Amino acid sequence: MTLRDRVLASFDRHFGGRPDVLARAPGRVNLIGEHTDYNDGFVLPCAISVEAQVAARRRHDRMVHIVAADFAAARDSFDLDSPITRNTAQPWADYVRGMIVTLQAHGWPLGGVDLVIGGSVPQGAGLSSSAALEVAIGTALGGLFDHEGLDPTQLAQIAQAAESDFVGCKCGIMDQLISARGVAGHALLIDCRSLHTSAVPLADDMAVLIVHSGIQRGLVDGAYNQRRAQCEAAAQALGVAALRDASMTQLEALTTMDPLARHRARHVIGENDRTVAAAKALAAHDLSTLGTLMAASHAAMRDDFEITLPAIDALVALLQDAIGSEGGARMTGGGFGGAVVALLPQHRLAAVTERVRRGYTAPDGTPPLIMIERPAAGAGLIA
Repeated sequence: MTLRDRVLASFDRHFGGRPDVLARAPGRVNLIGEHTDYNDGFVLPCAISVEAQVAARRRHDRMVHIVAADFAAARDSFDLDSPITRNTAQPWADYVRGMIVTLQAHGWPLGGVDLVIGGSVPQGAGLSSSAALEVAIGTALGGLFDHEGLDPTQLAQIAQAAESDFVGCKCGIMDQLISARGVAGHALLIDCRSLHTSAVPLADDMAVLIVHSGIQRGLVDGAYNQRRAQCEAAAQALGVAALRDASMTQLEALTTMDPLARHRARHVIGENDRTVAAAKALAAHDLSTLGTLMAASHAAMRDDFEITLPAIDALVALLQDAIGSEGGARMTGGGFGGAVVALLPQHRLAAVTERVRRGYTAPDGTPPLIMIERPAAGAGLIA
């Protein structure tokens, strides 16, 4: 059963009949540019085929009823005219609640609604299941309440605010923006200060290979917010508004900086340069340079930002050895678990995936989840 069929069947079972709208929003994989988005820097993600879908239908009252098709039909309900707070018993519901609270705060007139949510984005893999859900909720409610003209960038900003201010993960804009603005067949070089995006084509003979390490991660409970605070402290020490404005020369000249802050800043400053260079290499189909940049990115995440794990490092090394000079591999996502991404020619896929299957086992003893992707389109309504 497809995700669409599963969501529609769940809607019919719980609410009867069909929804007024069905919306989708993709997950993403970040090819390079980690922890640079909230430092006003550059990122290079692409949307992927796994996604969140939301079925929605208006009600005649002010109640919101939600069914999560993926969690044994777990339910959540609340009144739009009462204070909407976090649902500590069901954390998945906070992404929906947060979007509704934030949409109302931005002046969206909403009414009661029945919602069914479902997704195919692997949980805890660093592929932005939360952002996909947030953007899908906004897309569905926009279609339901006649806000189709909302700019995708504005929707991404609302979704980011929902996750940052309501859910409590002080994320950057990358995940929501690529989910809203993805371009089929292309990665997007995103300037996270101006929110300008440049589509970078991924050649037809190239593949995006994603391998889930099998290590679940939780950014709210992990060290994501701590890393953001450390970056802000480093920017303050350097006398710049954000680390995007600092150079490696400035960093090396400031001998009094706290050593930990120096490491965090070195990763971000270097990662911004690597990301811009990687976009040029990708556009030129220069796989050797791309691989070198991805390797340097992973090393900086491991040594300076300290967000990888030994199993992740081993998986990246295995992939890089199998790919050789025809591409590269690195951890992707916020860190502390999740997935690894590789870029390589299509003709190398069979050999490389076989190496992964033979050489890597998830911590629970199961084979790794392997996904072969091409860049997908951003969010929209499904006919």
